Amino acid sequence: MGRLRASARTLASLDLEPDEVIARLDDLVSLLAAELEANAEGNHAAIEQVVGATCLYAVYDPISQRCSLARAGHPAPLMSSPDGEVTVLELPAGPPLGLGGLPFETYELDLPEGSLLTLYTNGLLEARNGNVDAALKDLHTCLGYVTEPLEQTCHAVVEALLPKDHRPIDDIALLVARTRVLPPENVASWQLPLEATAAARARELTAAKLTEWGLPELAFTTELVASELVTNAYRYATGPATLRLIRTHCLICEVSDSSHTSPHLRRALSTDEGGRGLFLVAQLTERWGTRYTHEGKTVWTEQPLPPPPT
Repeated sequence: MGRLRASARTLASLDLEPDEVIARLDDLVSLLAAELEANAEGNHAAIEQVVGATCLYAVYDPISQRCSLARAGHPAPLMSSPDGEVTVLELPAGPPLGLGGLPFETYELDLPEGSLLTLYTNGLLEARNGNVDAALKDLHTCLGYVTEPLEQTCHAVVEALLPKDHRPIDDIALLVARTRVLPPENVASWQLPLEATAAARARELTAAKLTEWGLPELAFTTELVASELVTNAYRYATGPATLRLIRTHCLICEVSDSSHTSPHLRRALSTDEGGRGLFLVAQLTERWGTRYTHEGKTVWTEQPLPPPPT
C-alpha cells in the first residue's frame, strides 16, 4: 500500500483525469503482482495483499466548483448538501485494482459551497456485525446538518458505527472534506489573441493585476513567467490563449491554449539561440506542470506569496 500511495502522489502531480490515474494504478498493481509471483515462489498471500485493492480518486476545483471522481471497486462516496440532504454518488464502480475486465470512468458533478464529501472504506460499514444497511443509515444521520468542526463529525461517525470495546476485523479509514469556493476577486482571466504583441500584453495585464492585489514584489518574476508561457503558445498553438492568475495560499499563473504539444524542460547548448524559456520558468517558480483537457492544455506555475507585513 505504501508503494501505491507513493505512485498515486506522483500521478496526482501529472494532473491526469481521475480515470487515467486509476488506470495507471491498475497497471502498476498488475506489474507488482507479476513481480511478487516471480520472486515469492508462489507466495499467494503476498500477491493477495496487492491484487484486489480498492481506490477512489477525486479532484475538486474551488473556482468552477466542479468535482471529478473515479473509483476501482471502492465504496461510493457520500455528498451532503449545505441544507443537510445526504446522497450516495453512484459513480461507475470499476473493478478492484489488478483484476481488469472493465474500463474505469470519470464521474463529474457540481458541488455547492459548503458541501461535504465523505470517503470511507468497507471496514467502517462492516464493523457492526456486518449490518451494512444499518451502518449506512447511521452514517447518513451523522452527516446531515453538520456545522461543527469536521474532526468532531469524524469522531461522531466512529462512535455511532463502531461498537465499543470491539476490535474491527478490517481496516477502517474515514475522510470528510468540506468544499470551499475561491472568491471571484482572487481570480483574474484574460483571453489573448495569438499575435506578436500577445507576450507584451500578458506582461502589462500581469503587472497591473499584481499591483491591484498588493503584490508588486512578484510582478517582475510573474511577468517573465507569463511572457514565456504566452510566447510558447504563440509559437506552437492556434487560436486564442487564456492567461489566468489565481491568488490563494500561493500565486498561480496559468496559460491555456488549444495545442496538445507537451512542453519539455531541456538543457540548451551554449550555441543555442533559444530553448531556455522553460528552464527559466522552472528556476523562477516553486512548482510548474501541465494539465491536459479535451480542448488543449494548461501550463501552470506556483510561486509563494510574500509574508504578511508585521
